Amino acid sequence: MDYSIADRQMSIMDKLGILTDAAKYDVACTSSGNERKGDGTGMGNTIKAGICHSFSGDGRCISLLKILFTNECIYDCKYCVNRCSNDVPRASFTPDEVCRLTIEFYRRNYIEGLFLSSGILYSPDYTMELLYQTLYKLRREYNFQGYIHVKAIPGANQELVRMTGFLADRMSINLELPTAEGLKKLAPNKHRKNILTPMRLIQNGIAVNKNEVAVYRHAPVFVPAGQSTQMIIGATPENDYQIMSVAQNLYDKFSLKRVFYSAFVQVNEDKDLPALPGGPPLLREHRLYQADWLLRFYGFRADELLDEKRPNFNVLLDPKEDWALRHLEFFPVEVNRADYQVLLRVPGIGVKSAQRIVKARRNGNLCFEDLKRIGVVLKRALYFITCSGHMMYKTKIEEDYITRNLLAVKEKLPAEAGGMTYRQLSLFDDVRFAPQRQEIRQAAGMAY
Repeated sequence: MDYSIADRQMSIMDKLGILTDAAKYDVACTSSGNERKGDGTGMGNTIKAGICHSFSGDGRCISLLKILFTNECIYDCKYCVNRCSNDVPRASFTPDEVCRLTIEFYRRNYIEGLFLSSGILYSPDYTMELLYQTLYKLRREYNFQGYIHVKAIPGANQELVRMTGFLADRMSINLELPTAEGLKKLAPNKHRKNILTPMRLIQNGIAVNKNEVAVYRHAPVFVPAGQSTQMIIGATPENDYQIMSVAQNLYDKFSLKRVFYSAFVQVNEDKDLPALPGGPPLLREHRLYQADWLLRFYGFRADELLDEKRPNFNVLLDPKEDWALRHLEFFPVEVNRADYQVLLRVPGIGVKSAQRIVKARRNGNLCFEDLKRIGVVLKRALYFITCSGHMMYKTKIEEDYITRNLLAVKEKLPAEAGGMTYRQLSLFDDVRFAPQRQEIRQAAGMAY
């Protein structure tokens, strides 16, 4: 089959260099949520804790073999480095090449799974069929039983998406931009309906398949690790309230596992793209991830964190601290009596520490020293809690006073844009060992 209009004589290593670099801006490559084990007849497995991740300095996941099948694309999205109007080196793998790379790198412990996305080669159906063929070969012919995350192609035949779902652990469809208006402006070839249709298909397929597996023990499993999506942040003028409302809607209506927020990186010059004199909006991305955590694990709703009058997050305080300061009428909380959901709303108390508090206080009242051992961050929590009716220190339940003290507690924030690099780490990056090209080929057991 003619897979690409690119140079067919290009070596697989050259393709790997181009197509790993082309995939570096896609951040939605988490692998948690699946505990399927290998059956002993093939290679690899995936457990509930997911793949052991490594992360680059800007938070991008590097532990999977993260590649595009092709960076050829018929679309001309203004924010994308792989858009058809860009003069960039183009390459495409064949299904067998992706399988060989995955197996050889897995055998040598370079990777623990595969994250496979793609540009649109010729048409959505054509591209989706190639992705399906790749996963089918990897599972059935190469007996790979490790983790696979694949991107579904919006607009592709639904049966192809469905069949691919029985071969993947996780699937995702990029929402691209938070609103349909932004999509129309920056990605005129893409349509919200084409994105949401396969998202709904995957959601319904997961629900139906759970019932089938419950009845028929050996029924094939459909997308066992669920689905996720990604939004580019800062390319269009939506505020944080709009973005979090979209995320809340996706969690509620499509049962997504994760929504990823990718700070806009200006790789193209275009009049419709914003100027970023300060670099990518990494602090904003950081705040959105913190708020997303509150939606998924802490019982918050988007409209509790922000509203139309206050549409953006506080750059100085994390969203949970900011919410607490605006709702001081709920504090202080007595840790020996408050229920679990109330404890989750206290700054400095996380999911695990709240669970430990509920469990430990069955044996008697807790003191501040107990809370410290449990894992509560007292330098944040002390303004919002009491133990047996007493606060840790004499303090004021006053917004300005607490704000000044919280600002004195340094928060770990993303690196400044000036010190960042957007080069995705390769499989062979190691400060102790920098093999030459021929050594890499030999290590992979391939002849080029």
